[in-house]
Amino acid sequence: MKIASLELPEKALLLAPMEDVTDSAFRLMCKQFGADMVYTEFVSSDALIRNVSKTNQKLRISDEERPVAVQIYGKDPTTMARAAQICEEAGPDILDINFGCPVRKIASKGAGAGLLNNIPLMLEITRAVVDAVKIPVTVKTRLGWDEQSKIIVDLAERLQDCGIAALSIHGRTRSQMYTGKADWTLIAEVCNNPRIHIPIIGNGDIDSGEICLRRFNESGVAAVMIGRACIGRPWIFKEIKHYLATGTELELDNRWKMEVLKQQILNSIDRLDERRGILHIRRHLAATPLFKGRPNFRETRIAMLRAEHLDELFRILDGIEL
Repeated sequence: MKIASLELPEKALLLAPMEDVTDSAFRLMCKQFGADMVYTEFVSSDALIRNVSKTNQKLRISDEERPVAVQIYGKDPTTMARAAQICEEAGPDILDINFGCPVRKIASKGAGAGLLNNIPLMLEITRAVVDAVKIPVTVKTRLGWDEQSKIIVDLAERLQDCGIAALSIHGRTRSQMYTGKADWTLIAEVCNNPRIHIPIIGNGDIDSGEICLRRFNESGVAAVMIGRACIGRPWIFKEIKHYLATGTELELDNRWKMEVLKQQILNSIDRLDERRGILHIRRHLAATPLFKGRPNFRETRIAMLRAEHLDELFRILDGIEL
């Protein structure tokens, strides 16, 4: 698989961009477990132009996590073009445009998936960004705004005509948010369109090797993007890679998984500080499948998610029977 001149393996696995999840430490961990390309958190073009310190920090990337893509969002072509140039100076391999984020505070202001209601502006932004930088530009979007406006088949061609190097498609509409099941039929239709010559990346509900292989075989995508399923489970890339190579499930020891979670906690604290690092990692602890279905776990779960100090949190984790 190639995105412009960037070579990735066949059946590549990509770490999806997720706000408050794909920080540098988590990206590197997923990379070490087999992610073929990783994406930063969402970067606001307006905040970049204003030189907001917290936003600038999102542009810090390391050589160890390459290839890496920076994803930006916004609604003004001029601002997006200038923000793209700022991102390019940070040295990413890819610049990705977010036309898919469904959350109200972004979409209701006409950015992210909100631009599915204004296709001419979406295309203007895309052309402006492509013209502003020398690195490959890609786009991530959804099937459409709602059930009555699934426009992705036509939209994919129009975005390709703007000069993008690859297109990622989440198999839901904006109105669905993250509910229901991802619909891969239209993703497959885009892949099978003879007028499409850029790589198509599929996204939505990839949470096992079996499902991943089925999506590759049935849709014809060049790569898949893994999002929510890796929260609290960065080893999912290792599991899926094994399945794609062998057709069998990889059995990982629960004690090993616990050590991975502990390392995530330490990485989070090292990146922030003890209080903020523990707050940041709670989302992963709440989501991890390591604790799913455990009998009489409610009190332990509450204590784990309320812990404020590292020694307290590790004491709770060490007391969990694996």
